[in-house]
Amino acid sequence: MEIIIVGGGLSGLIAANYLAEAGLSVALIEKKEYPFHRVCGEYISNETIPFLKSLDIFPDEYEPPSISRLQLTSVNGKKAEMELDLGGFGISRFVFDRFLYEKAKERGVVFHLNTEVESVEFSSDKFKVKTKDKLFECDVVIGSFGKRSKLDVSMQRGFIKKRSPYVGVKYHIRTNHPDDLIALHNFKDGYCGISNIEEGKSTLCYLTHRDNVRTHLSIKKMEEAVLYKNPFLQRIFTDAEFLYEKPEVINEISFETKDPVENHILMSGDAAGMITPLCGNGMALAIHSAKIVSELVTDFCSKKITRAQLEFLYAKKWRQLFANRLWAGRQIQNLFGSEWASNLAVNLARHFKPVAGFLVKKTHGVPF
Repeated sequence: MEIIIVGGGLSGLIAANYLAEAGLSVALIEKKEYPFHRVCGEYISNETIPFLKSLDIFPDEYEPPSISRLQLTSVNGKKAEMELDLGGFGISRFVFDRFLYEKAKERGVVFHLNTEVESVEFSSDKFKVKTKDKLFECDVVIGSFGKRSKLDVSMQRGFIKKRSPYVGVKYHIRTNHPDDLIALHNFKDGYCGISNIEEGKSTLCYLTHRDNVRTHLSIKKMEEAVLYKNPFLQRIFTDAEFLYEKPEVINEISFETKDPVENHILMSGDAAGMITPLCGNGMALAIHSAKIVSELVTDFCSKKITRAQLEFLYAKKWRQLFANRLWAGRQIQNLFGSEWASNLAVNLARHFKPVAGFLVKKTHGVPF
């Protein structure tokens, strides 16, 4: 059977490696060419390590920093720190995606890069995947096309009809930040995470309301007027060495509920649903969703289950594993982005550690 993965993000690359290792015929279509940067917190929960190692795709060679502590600061600079029971590691998408791409090529995955999918149609138990220049036919399509894409629009997915006010911004910097710490710094209508990645670099990534950017006309002016009011952020922005000329930016980040199966396409990673980036667990969710979709697709290709069972079981398992985590993330986000709410979050972390630990656990899974 032929499998096409639309989108070469984290979940798409993981699925490509898994399915090719299982001996299946896999092609992946990606609109860019590796390596490239993505807006992402670049922290991966340790829940993923057993699976990554089982597939020989844990990036040991890059010596990713081990992260075991969380720091929270409020808009006005109050702070709290706590241990992360599970913890995680840091690696850039620039490096990790390229690493996974090379692994997948070695396993025989066929890549069509600099190629954008225009439409996917399902008829007579087959898919037709159309790009500008080619028409592909296959038996299974996995959608791994990220947070928001033209394909979402052409499919008229429900979430795409609702405007989202969130803008994501990411930098790579060099600064004096401890390897074992992930920090979340609040500012008006947003929050900023910083944690370390390979080669002594740090990822600085924040989520803000579009009105912040509109009011101040540019990202730089907005940062100076809004983010700098948190003294921790002011210190980072004024002291750090910024490693590329301008940030990576993405608009209309949506945390709305999405369906894991649409038009018979099996959605994976952010295409299936995005967790609020409070501890960067979007990467862990992408990896885990790639695992479960790949396991079921393998069963379908070996005729252990029908297509109807494939779609039903994937949607059921996806919701069992992730729906509550995404919901919890949306609720916990209410503790961020304003002075009173961020002070409450810091006070919880300082004086009610079991409660704070419980909330953090709600955004993490268990090792798989």
